[in-house]
Amino acid sequence: MSERYAFTVPSGSARALAASAPAAAEGPAGATQVRTNERNEEEGRTAFTWTVVFTAILFLRPQDVIPPLEFLHLAEVSAIVALTALVFGQLQRRRPVTRWTPELLGVLAFGAIMLATTPFSIWMGGSLSVFTDLYAKVILVYLLAVNVLDTPARLERLTWVLVLSVGYVGFRAVLDYVRGVNLIGNGTRVMGSIGGIMQNPNDLALNMVTFLPFAAFIAMRPVSPLKRLIAAGCAVSMLGAIVASGSRGGFLGFAAMMLVLAAFAIRRRPAFVVAGALGMICALPILPDSYWRRIESITDSSKDDYQSEDQRKNLFGESFDAFVQYPLTGVGVGEFKDWNPEKRLEAWHESHNVWLQVAAEMGIFGFAVFAFLVFRAFAATIRTRRLLRGSAGRGRGGPPLDVSQSDKALLDSHSAAMCASLVGWFVCAFFASVAYNWTFYYLLVLAAAPRDILRARLSFSRAPSSAEELAA
Repeated sequence: MSERYAFTVPSGSARALAASAPAAAEGPAGATQVRTNERNEEEGRTAFTWTVVFTAILFLRPQDVIPPLEFLHLAEVSAIVALTALVFGQLQRRRPVTRWTPELLGVLAFGAIMLATTPFSIWMGGSLSVFTDLYAKVILVYLLAVNVLDTPARLERLTWVLVLSVGYVGFRAVLDYVRGVNLIGNGTRVMGSIGGIMQNPNDLALNMVTFLPFAAFIAMRPVSPLKRLIAAGCAVSMLGAIVASGSRGGFLGFAAMMLVLAAFAIRRRPAFVVAGALGMICALPILPDSYWRRIESITDSSKDDYQSEDQRKNLFGESFDAFVQYPLTGVGVGEFKDWNPEKRLEAWHESHNVWLQVAAEMGIFGFAVFAFLVFRAFAATIRTRRLLRGSAGRGRGGPPLDVSQSDKALLDSHSAAMCASLVGWFVCAFFASVAYNWTFYYLLVLAAAPRDILRARLSFSRAPSSAEELAA
């Protein structure tokens, strides 16, 4: 599928070109162009800033801590401000309002299928609320991010916000576990300290596993000691929250993620990997017995105190039955838990598997689009790494990337973390109903943005070398 790019020429390069062409740089026209570029950069910065604010509110949910904030609709307000800044900025640059990429089209198509299948839902109002209350924010997140994440610096800043936000939630979970509050399962499992998608212990663990690689790679990068210390603290908090959640799916996802993380990290910082492995080994004896009992129940059902393994097997079978009965439309977005035919054993429960969730609730078309999005996330990360290695450019005699060494190092570290993150999410998602939550869609845009940045720099390196040719 083709992509349309609307990246601007980097401001520094634009000024260099203007300086090399006196006809373009001198006089009122040249001065006006410089002022226009600076104004456009400022407008782009505004849209990005409010996208970051939107992200922080989505993850931290301050309205759960300060209830009166709920009436201010902070997420919606920040999204509107960001969208307004984006639209005005794009119109002033005389560009399309958004860049159209296969991933964005897939996100929109998934939403369109949600709406198209809603009239066939067993509860139309419930399905519609899933779209308006949850997936509409997903679309906003992706639409904004796909347009504002156009530089490595912005990608790094958004990643930092995600790491700090999730690290804070992880710290709160560990603190609650130590204090013995906000626990379930006879006091053996902690819930998220905020509402939304990180309140359930399994979803809490999934988010910790997903974003831990970014914190780990920041801690290994040659940044300031303070940043490395903060990132390491976030990583430790996320690890502690995974244990405190008692999630078996989280454990499996963490194990898979760590294998990928170690494979990439050991080539960069072998001492860091060895020290981390030794630290984890030393920490094993202090883990609570209840946690080991839950982990052992993965292979020994006699240690499953709640017989949840049997429940999940029943749910998997019932989810497949729902798909077989409603292969085109499903039972309705978010409505599998309400689907209650005769002889159903596990009514009022979700599928606990992202693939069966989509198939049972949205039918074959929804399943196909979601699979496409997951594939595109992995493919974008692989493409980024190939571009960085030069196999898609210099390896075929193409022009070099117009990227500084520091930006290359940043994007290389980011893409390595991205690989581990996607693997961790993929494994955890086999045990969670998270198809409509915004975690995956942040991963999708974080995977696609570096690829698009590098492709834009390749396009720029092929551009005419003078301001006159650019004007022509």
